[in-house]
Amino acid sequence: MDTQTTDRLQKSFKLLAPRGEELVDRFYAHLFAENPTLRPMFPKNMGDQKRKLLASLAFVIQNITQPESLMKPLKGLGAIHAEFGTQAEHYPVVRDTLVGVMTEMAGEAWSEQLTEDWNEAIDLVSSVMLEGAKEHAAAHAS
Repeated sequence: MDTQTTDRLQKSFKLLAPRGEELVDRFYAHLFAENPTLRPMFPKNMGDQKRKLLASLAFVIQNITQPESLMKPLKGLGAIHAEFGTQAEHYPVVRDTLVGVMTEMAGEAWSEQLTEDWNEAIDLVSSVMLEGAKEHAAAHAS
């Protein structure tokens, strides 16, 4: 990921971060409305989950220029998600929902380029998480 892309990602997140609670509220509302079968994978009280998602987004964006520092935490996150039943096909659903909500919230400040940037970043994060899920499954098989 080049410097221009990481700069755009960081700037766009900085724009949305002051409305972080709204972002995660809207994200989960859209996710569950459009994919009700995913709701049982989450706790009834979503407070902690929402805080974790926002913290994870902030962590990734803060470290986006140092991808090596993201590998271990993201693999661990992938292993945890696998324990909750997350499948590979869930990742694009989450990506599209999150980017859609960001697009709505940013309004005119959003661009097609930002959609591409965020899709690329989330796909990279997802691939590392899926790798962690596979490693976890392999370690616990037998």
